[in-house]
Formats: sequence, structure tokens, C-alpha cells
Amino acid sequence: MRMRKKSYILIFLIGFLSIALVACASEPNDVDDADEGNPDGQTTQGGDLIIAKQSDVVSLDPAASNDTPSSDVQRNIFETLVTQDENMENQPLLAESWEQIDDTTWVFKLREGITFHDGSDFNAEAVKANIDRTLDPEVGSPRAIMYNMITEVEVIDNYIVQFKTAYPFAPLPAHLAHPGGVMISKEQIEEDYAAMENGENPGTVISANPQGTGPFVYDEWQPGQFVRLLKNEDYWGEPAVLDSVTFKVVAEDLTRIAELETGDADITNPLSPSDVSQIEATDGISVQRQESSALSYLGFNMAKEPFDDARVRKAISMAIDKEQIIEGIYDGIGIPAKGPIAPNVFGYSEEVTGLDYNVEAAKDLLAEAGFEDGFSTTIWTNDDRQRIDTATNIQAQLREIGITAEVEILEWGAMLEQTANGEHDMFVFGWTTVTGDADNGLYPLLHSDNLGNAGNRTFTEDEELDELLDQARQTVDPNERLELYRQVQELLVEIAPMVYIHHQEYLMGVNEDVNGLTQMPTQLLNLKDVYMKQ
Repeated sequence: MRMRKKSYILIFLIGFLSIALVACASEPNDVDDADEGNPDGQTTQGGDLIIAKQSDVVSLDPAASNDTPSSDVQRNIFETLVTQDENMENQPLLAESWEQIDDTTWVFKLREGITFHDGSDFNAEAVKANIDRTLDPEVGSPRAIMYNMITEVEVIDNYIVQFKTAYPFAPLPAHLAHPGGVMISKEQIEEDYAAMENGENPGTVISANPQGTGPFVYDEWQPGQFVRLLKNEDYWGEPAVLDSVTFKVVAEDLTRIAELETGDADITNPLSPSDVSQIEATDGISVQRQESSALSYLGFNMAKEPFDDARVRKAISMAIDKEQIIEGIYDGIGIPAKGPIAPNVFGYSEEVTGLDYNVEAAKDLLAEAGFEDGFSTTIWTNDDRQRIDTATNIQAQLREIGITAEVEILEWGAMLEQTANGEHDMFVFGWTTVTGDADNGLYPLLHSDNLGNAGNRTFTEDEELDELLDQARQTVDPNERLELYRQVQELLVEIAPMVYIHHQEYLMGVNEDVNGLTQMPTQLLNLKDVYMKQ
């Protein structure tokens, strides 16, 4: 029976792979040589691009992290089957085409002739090893939720792989474009499992010397200082122009700007909105802007009193003037958020009204909940200037309704770990919908299956919400999905698990010699085509 099944699929593939596939975008154009794409005729060079970053990576093993600083480095070492362009449209990468052959079956045709940095072959076996590893409970990946609808990965032949899902799941290609879907050398995965058998933590081998297929290869990581990548001379596609990229950890905003001004860094990422004018007034550097699919928010720990009471959560939401934060801290950059989904994400609903700013109504709700005189609490944030300023602003606004909040600042890694463990009261944080689909912006963040490290740091547990989120991810019809996500966002107004502050605009300071740089709405940088002008 197995042979007949494979034969059927192979015969079917011969037909559908010879024509343009319904579910697959066109092949990406070959990147022109950097000199040919340089309109001013100036010569280009390799050199070392230095990016001054606010935070260090958590891990170089994609299965051991779920944060932007880690993903920004990893995506240059590793690649995914599917990628997304600047409009968040799916495009081929390691997979040259794909097809959904029934409600729960997807077939991907892989590119041939690609090798990992360690010289091993990229093929269907490697794809299966990666997805199986991400879903392995022994590995405990926080990104398993991105792929937990996959019930089976079957190798059809060396370059054809089939995915079976437990239910119809339309966003699967977008999920395979997520940083959690990158491909690691199968040989290194096996080495990592061997190390686990000898008592090592999952990812120890991979994080120490990651082996992908990307345009850059790993060189060195000095924790707390920098990660350096080198040009992959044997890259399967058009090679990178740069000789190396260094992600340099510079925690202080003003220090990053100083390094940009002195030439010790070529990019400062992120750039504070309050520093835009300084950059714009300085010769030789400029501000680069990108609309985002991100949300900044104040989250409640709903597993703790008094935040287990929706009246308290709503009161705090209504006591916070978002415009005050956006104008005063972000210099008007970004748009107020009515819910967790940004307008450029599939599933956003214009019909959702949100909770309006109303201090008197907030006081009434607090009194109704038994806190007429307020209470004392804490607000956690990591060492990001805007988040610290936001927490301090919220602290001041909450005094108006009798709540005394102490602001505590944590290092990035500690913030991730301790909020995942539920040790917080309230916290200022962010979430990026990496796939451009509401499933990624809602399911990890709010479904009760994902409490803690997987994304649900508010510890939201609501049966009706879970049911709607499950329905939405199992529905194929896009209009039905939109209606379900509208219902989800309306319900979230009542649950009030967080205060939705704003959808930000990403800002970077960039040296004028840096060319070909783009940033995705997910905040991740595209570095392969970057070149330096001489």
C-alpha cells in the first residue's frame, strides 16, 4: 500500500511540477551583481558590516529561542523552505514549489544541489529531521507551537517531502517561512541528540557551531559582546557581497548612536524615536524606517490576584492614555492599537472598538472590584529605553486611580525566563506577527495551550477564546477566518488580558556607505544583498 501511495504522488507531481503551481509564487529573480546594481557607478566592496544591537542572542539554536535578536542572526546562517518578501507574500527559497493536494496534505519540491555549511546534503531527510526535532518534547522548543498541526513528515524521494496536518491549515507555507522553520544540518541534529544522551542540554552542539545553508557561516560568538558571521563562499545562490557581518551588543541607545557617528558601527538597531532628529542632523548617516506587524503592550499576569479579575484589568486599560505614550515617548511614531493585530496583518478587523480612555470609569470599576483605595504592584520591563519610559509613564498614570506601581528593569534573558515562569505582576513587552497571519499573532500569545515560554505570558485561559482560535486555524475559507478573528478581537475587549499600546514603526540609524539594506515588517534585516560603497 505504501508503494502504491508513493507512486500515485510521484505521478501526480510530474504533472503539477511542470506548470505554475497554484499555491506557489514565481521564482525570485536572480540578484544582479552589486556593481551592476549600483546606479551611481561607485565601486562596491566587501568589508565587515558592524550592526550595533541592543540585545545579545539567547541561543544560536533556532529551536531554543523565540526572540528577535536571536532570529536576526540565525536567519543569515540558516534558511527556510519558504521565504516572504517585503509585502509578506510567500516566495520559494529552499523549496522551489509546493502544492496542497487535499485539505490536510501538502507536497513540497525541494531545490537540488544544496549543501549545508558542514558539507552534508540538504534533502527531504533533512527537512523531516528538522521538523521532527522542533516537535520533539525532549527538545522542548518554544517554537513547536508553530508546527504542532503537523502530524507526519514523509520523505517521498530525495527532493520531495510531504506534510500531513491534523486539520486543514491554510497558513502552513507562511509558518514554514517563520524563523522557527529554518533548516539545520541533519548530521548536526544527530550530533546534538548524541550529546543529549550524554547529559547535555538540547541545542548545546548546534548553538556552539550552527550549520545551515545560508549566505553567511558562523565564525564566533562572545556572549554579551558580539556574534560574527563570514561570507559563505560556497553559497548555492548568488553569494553575499559582504565579507563579514558583526552583530555587536551595545545596550545603551546613546552609545550606539555615538558608535554610528564615529564609524565604529555602520547600523544602530533599534533607533529611539527621540534620537531621530540627532541622526537626521548628522552628515553621513540617515534614518531608515519600516512599518511593522508588531504590537507593544502592557501585559497582566492573569494567574495572580488582583489581575485574575477582568474589572481590574479593564480599569487599568481605561486609565492609560495611549496617545500620551505614543506622542511623548515615541514622538508620534506608530499608530494606537485597538487590539493585538496590526492593520497590515491578515485577520485585522476595523470593527473592533477597544476600551476607551476614561479615568472616572476606571475608578468605578476598581471600586466595584473591591479596590476603591487602589493597591500596590510592580511593572517589569527589559533594558529598552522606550519600554522603560513607557513603564514609567504608566506608573504615573496609574497613580490617578490609586494604584502604586514599582518599575523593575530586567536584563533581556532574565525578562524572558521570569515572565515565562509567571513571576511577574504586569510587564511591558512586545510581539511581532512574523507570518503576517493572525494565527501567529493570536494563537501563541493567547491560547491556553501556550502558557509561558511559548508566548502566552499573560497566562490567559478562556475556553471560548480557545475554541475560536482553534476554529480559525482549522478553517480554509479566508472570509470565514476573517469573521472568526473579528469575534476573537471583540472577545479580547471583554477579557482584557493586556493593554494594547501601539503598532510601532521600526527605526534604524544607517551609515551612508551601507547600500542594499532592507528591513522586514517583522523587524528582521535582509543582509545578503548589502554592499558598502567605496
